[in-house]
Amino acid sequence: MSYDSSSPQPARPPRGHQNSFAQHVPDPAAAEPLRGGASPRTWTGHHRDLRILRRAYRRQRRVTTFAVLGCFSLFLGLTAGCPGLMNRPVTGGLSAGLVIAVSQIPATWLAVLVYERTARRYVDPLAHRVNRSVPWAEAERERRR
Repeated sequence: MSYDSSSPQPARPPRGHQNSFAQHVPDPAAAEPLRGGASPRTWTGHHRDLRILRRAYRRQRRVTTFAVLGCFSLFLGLTAGCPGLMNRPVTGGLSAGLVIAVSQIPATWLAVLVYERTARRYVDPLAHRVNRSVPWAEAERERRR
């Protein structure tokens, strides 16, 4: 079973026949020129929403990655720089180094949970807004209902 929800591409028309798709797509060269030769504003509309979404997703990845790598780098730095501290017994015969090493597992799980929570809270609403603004998503939304 295929999970691709897109419709199959129509076959190319034979030579000499006009493609029906070309009748519905306006020619960009025939579009009206902008007044004064100004370019369209790129900070508004759909492209702006995509930039905001990419920025939010990028920021989320960086913060989570640096938090997890920071914990691991701290452990490696303490192991290399302060072996006496890492060999000290903490509780029940466990050394501080072993406790810090084992605590990286819950720290990683915590990072995953925070990542998912911030994704649902900040990034997913942006993605839904972008998805609502694209014209080709109408057929997909109608089919899901």
